Order: sequence, then C-alpha cells, then structure tokens
Amino acid sequence: QSSPVVLQSAMGNSQAKGDHNVALNVERQLKYGCNPHQNPAAVCRVDDNKTLPFEVLSGTPGYINLLDAINSWQLVRELAEATGLPAATSFKHVSPAGAAIGVPLTEVEIQAYEVKNADQLTPVALAYIRARNADPLCSFGDWVAISHEVDVVTANILKVEVSDGIIAPGFAPEALEILKAKKKGAFIVLKADSDFKPPELEFRTIYGMGLVQKRNSEVFDASKLEKVVTKRTDVSEQAKQDLILASVAAKYTQSNSVGYSKGGMMIGIGAGQQSRVDCVKLAGRKVTTWYMRQHPKVLGLKFKEGVKKQERVNARVRYIEGDQTELELKEFNALFDSAPAPLTEAEKKEFMKSLKGVAISSDAFFPFRDSIDHASRYGVEYVVQPGGSVQDDGVIAACDDYKMVMAFSALRLFHH
Repeated sequence: QSSPVVLQSAMGNSQAKGDHNVALNVERQLKYGCNPHQNPAAVCRVDDNKTLPFEVLSGTPGYINLLDAINSWQLVRELAEATGLPAATSFKHVSPAGAAIGVPLTEVEIQAYEVKNADQLTPVALAYIRARNADPLCSFGDWVAISHEVDVVTANILKVEVSDGIIAPGFAPEALEILKAKKKGAFIVLKADSDFKPPELEFRTIYGMGLVQKRNSEVFDASKLEKVVTKRTDVSEQAKQDLILASVAAKYTQSNSVGYSKGGMMIGIGAGQQSRVDCVKLAGRKVTTWYMRQHPKVLGLKFKEGVKKQERVNARVRYIEGDQTELELKEFNALFDSAPAPLTEAEKKEFMKSLKGVAISSDAFFPFRDSIDHASRYGVEYVVQPGGSVQDDGVIAACDDYKMVMAFSALRLFHH
C-alpha cells in the first residue's frame, strides 16, 4: 500500500520548495504504536527505497523498538567512523543510557562491572560492557546497537542481560543462534544495512500538520574541537576521543541534553530537561553513581547467595544514594547476611575528589556559568559546546577559574 503525503514548503532550499509527495509503503504491520491503544501501526518504506534500513532476523519489533534501533544505529555508526574503534550503545526510550568504544577495562572496572573472563574480551564486547555499565540501572530492558559484527563473546554477554533487542551490521553464525534463542525467541535481532542511503529530507506529520527538514547529517569529529577559547589549551588524544564520544551521544539524545564521558565511555547523560543546568545536575548525579561503584565499600558489599545481578545493581545504587526509607532499608539489609555499614556523605565527598580528566559536551550553548560551576564537582577538565550565547564571556571565565579547556564547535545538536 502507498500513502501519498503532500507537504507545502516555503523553505529557501530548492529541494524543499513546492509540494512533496511522500509514498509510505507499508512493509510490516506492528502490534501497536507507542501505546497498546494506538492502532493501526506499521513500519513503511519511504518513496522508491526497495528495502528498509534493516532486516529482521528474529523476534517481532515494536514501534518504540524501531525508534530506538534507528537512532542507536546512527549513533554507533558515526562514533565508530569518528574514532576508528568498535562502538556500542544501550538505548531506552529513544535516548542512550550509555555509549562507549572498545577500549580495555581497568582492574577496578572489571570488579565493579562484575566482568567474567576479562582476558577473553574482544573490542566489540568491551564496547558493550562499557555502554551497559554507564548506567546499568537505566539499561535494564535496553535496546542495544553495535557498530561491528557481533561475535560469540559479545553474544554470550548479552545472553544473560535483560534486554529487548539489538541492531548490528552482522552477526557471527554462532552468535546469531545464541541471540535467536534468547527470551525463547522473543529477543529482537535486526541486521542493519550498512549501504543504506537515507533520503536527504525528513518528513513528519503530527495533529494534521506536516514538517520537513534536512536530515542532520553533520559529522562531529576532531575538527569541531579546533576552536579553543580558554586560557588552557592542551587537549590530549584521550580527551579528544571523549569529547567526540560525548558529542555524538548528545546528537542522538532527546534535548536538552548534556553528557559526561571518560576513558572511552559515557559516564552520565542528562536528557530531555527544559533547563540546561538541570541536565548538568541530572547527568552529574549519574556520574557520582558510576564513580562511587568503584569505592572500596561498594566493591566490598557481600550479597547473600542467590541475589540476582540486577538486584545487586539496584542495591548498589541505593547504597550509594543512601536515602532509603525505613522499610526500604529493611529490604536492603535482607540482601546481606549482615547489614553493611552506611556509606557516609563525607566518604563520598572525599572519594569524588579523586575523579579527574572528565569531558562534558552540551547539545547547545551554556547560557550561564552555573553549568560550569556545577560540572566542576565531577572532575571535568574538558568542555565542548556550540558557543553563541550572549553570556559566552562569563562561561569562558568560569572555565578559566576551574582551569578547564573549552572548545566552541559552532554546531548545535538539538534532537526531538
């Protein structure tokens, strides 16, 4: 079936002038849209495209699964191209909970992430482990995207995680069989078409209104970091990598968005807030949780035999946050043979002082210095943002006060 969609455009771009007839050719019926009562629903080929950007190898994808799949696939593909390394992301509700590239883990990270057989990990597996462990509380039931072929090592890691599906450009034969068996065959496996060329223009209809725009095909690479505006100007190769990572992640995060990164992984993402400083604070809280999972008292928690992995993940987060109600604390203590001593605010504050070399990227300019003031609590040394605010001078001064390096990318990355 074809549904012609006509949108009248007054844009200056010659490609967008006049009427646009967009044929939506139903390729696959979906169970429902965003919610069960939103029927009918379908995924369609657009115009003359003979195929979708992916092939369904297993499972039955839903409406939100496909939104996650297409956004996450673009993220990992661009990140891999920008860094030259395998990339992975863990998506929930059309924003990344984590994203990373395939670089080795430290011994402390191996312990904090409960990694087994660390000496056998491949770069692809390392990328996914890092992406999943940016915020494992939020990654529960995630959608996975990987830039390279999924190998058996990575498939075996995914096998035991609570996850809805995956998109990747290929799968080793044994890896595919492992994933097809997950969730009794309900785990969704999509093979991305690496050669697919998306249309230059994107169309959207909502409440009887049509919108058209050029696809956001702008690439964020090292060239976007050349305009350094602070007194401090040194940016290591690792810092450049982290700034690129945080910026590519922000490109596919619901705006407003801010992300912190370190060591080849996102460590805190603040998505969908109306105030930019609230994004900084939300993401900063996640940075604290990520780093405090490496605190000796957290690493030393002795759970009872039989406590499931996600229960351990959730318990560590609540232990770090430390604000349980009386009933919640009782449930928490029941996970242990003996109740652990609390992690005090003084201990957390002292440990956070050791966090250094963190990068932060914002999808639009920082309108005030308050975002920089707050980010300084989380070991931030490197900043990238588009610039262009009337308050740029004050934000630059704030970075100078904290001896941070800041680059203006001149590229806004709003995503809705």
